[in-house]
Amino acid sequence: MPKIDRYEPGTFCWSELATSDGPGSKRFYTGLFGWTPRDNPMGPDMVYTTLQLGQGDVGALYPMGKEEAGRGVPPHWNSYVCVASADETAAKAKSQGGTVVAEPFDVMDFGRMAVLRDPTGAVLSIWEARSHIGATVDNEPGAHCWNECYTKDPAAAAKFYTGVFGWKTKQDPATAEYTEFFRGERAVGGMIAIAKEWGPMPPHWLVYFAVTDCDAVVKKARALGGAIRMPPKDIAKVGRFAILVDPQGAGFAVIRLDAMG
Repeated sequence: MPKIDRYEPGTFCWSELATSDGPGSKRFYTGLFGWTPRDNPMGPDMVYTTLQLGQGDVGALYPMGKEEAGRGVPPHWNSYVCVASADETAAKAKSQGGTVVAEPFDVMDFGRMAVLRDPTGAVLSIWEARSHIGATVDNEPGAHCWNECYTKDPAAAAKFYTGVFGWKTKQDPATAEYTEFFRGERAVGGMIAIAKEWGPMPPHWLVYFAVTDCDAVVKKARALGGAIRMPPKDIAKVGRFAILVDPQGAGFAVIRLDAMG
């Protein structure tokens, strides 16, 4: 598959792991997906590691700062949405009842970003690309392929995201508990209500990575020290997926998509 050279505004473009153990995370994910880590020193105490699949970038990881860890924020994957203007999108998020956790700021010459929290509590980032567009490998085995919002108030979340990104929503009558977000004719993400029986799960965005064999990857994740939050499960006409937790506690999903064969 050719490398991606641009993203349309309103589509997910980057996945980034905030971890409590950089070397441990690199061992886990390189063993699980075959990624190659490339360390980029960003200061005396900061290394930003780009994760590559073949010759393309699939995401990154970085060590969580003391301030973030001190607030009790656990290791987690960040999801980024491409936007034409980080400043305008952040302002729109405020007007739609959201919170700007980190006001727009420049990331050297790579781009401009901000961190948003929707009215229900789920956090995601926005990215105004300059020299760095985001992932150059996407939607193929070993790379990101989907993002899903888990929320306790789907109606409020839907109102926010459609207002901020111009997404449209669609529900399958047979699975009314699941909502898809569309940009034009393209599905860009999903949303599901957090059930009471799931316990004290906070609202969040979950990142999915495509795989060719869901069960084999789950087995490998366990051997590498990960845990299973949801065992492999089939989704009719979609594929087979599982939700995992890495050794540091960050959750993510893997899916074998029928469309990929």
